[in-house]
Amino acid sequence: MFEELLNNEKGWVSGEGPFCDIVFSSRIRLARNIKDYPFPSKATIKQKEKVFNRLREIYPKLRTIQNSFFINMEGLSDLDRQFLLERHIISQEHLFSLKGKGLIVSYDERISIMINEEDHLRMQVITSGFNLEESWRTLNDIDNELSEVLSFAYLENLGYLTSCPTNVGTGLRASCMLHLPALVLTKRINKILELLARISFATRGLFGEGTASYGDFFQISNQVSLGLSEKELIENLKGVVNQVREQEMEARNILLRKHRINLEDNVWRSLGILKSTRLISSKETFQHLSMLWLGLDLGIIEKSDLSEKLDARKLIYSLFIVIQPAHLQKIEGRPLREKERDFIRASILRKKFR
Repeated sequence: MFEELLNNEKGWVSGEGPFCDIVFSSRIRLARNIKDYPFPSKATIKQKEKVFNRLREIYPKLRTIQNSFFINMEGLSDLDRQFLLERHIISQEHLFSLKGKGLIVSYDERISIMINEEDHLRMQVITSGFNLEESWRTLNDIDNELSEVLSFAYLENLGYLTSCPTNVGTGLRASCMLHLPALVLTKRINKILELLARISFATRGLFGEGTASYGDFFQISNQVSLGLSEKELIENLKGVVNQVREQEMEARNILLRKHRINLEDNVWRSLGILKSTRLISSKETFQHLSMLWLGLDLGIIEKSDLSEKLDARKLIYSLFIVIQPAHLQKIEGRPLREKERDFIRASILRKKFR
């Protein structure tokens, strides 16, 4: 299974989709709890196992989730779980307290369902580029099919009941992962983040809540789901993402007009480092890849400057994924100390940018 995921170049990791120069991916997530079962935070291990077994029983019959794996999280190693986190298939919450926790994930990684995370079911569909409607259509079909065989906790005046009050209502969290290097370089990003917070949108780092914005990636999502329909929540996020995209484009124009030499120097330095480095951390690699992506978008470097054989954008997309610690250890097939990872990461980068 992990080898298939490691070699996957489809789905959300394809580097394709609308506005993929700035919008890395789009995700829709639904939180659901099964009626008459305690929420996972209050459930006993036996009660969690009942939910787990119920999902394992119905999973093969689901038409909307074909070509997928069912995984018992308790049977995975620490490295396996970290690998799934790095691919945005599971959350930080799903790494720990593993008894009764499960996962369903499609071969192309677009669909994943965490069992007994914060809620009984955390279902998500993730697509490449600015594709919220496509993600929602797929996930809505899955939710409708599950509703035919499971009774979800629901109150007429509130909607779906969830562990976290901010998810009560539709249970929907829509998010986009944006690449915003120009807003960071022009030091306008903090004002954007402050404005988003004031209008009830959450901004997180690369791996969700409590994580840093490595590589100038920022995940923007709705904060509440009560009182609005799914369509309204998605349309609101689309409007916000479009505004942030416009701000990023304006910041890029400012860099080109006023700071072009410095920008070109940063881009070419990043390429030089990635082509020649012998030791490099994942954090530093993310930053240099971010500069290459920006340089490619702005025409500062050409596709042929990055690789003579590989598609430049897909190359950068794939490297954002495979240079992460768990991925390197999966590629090598053994545990690696930090210094070893830094050495192997550098070797991969030098080979890819020949």
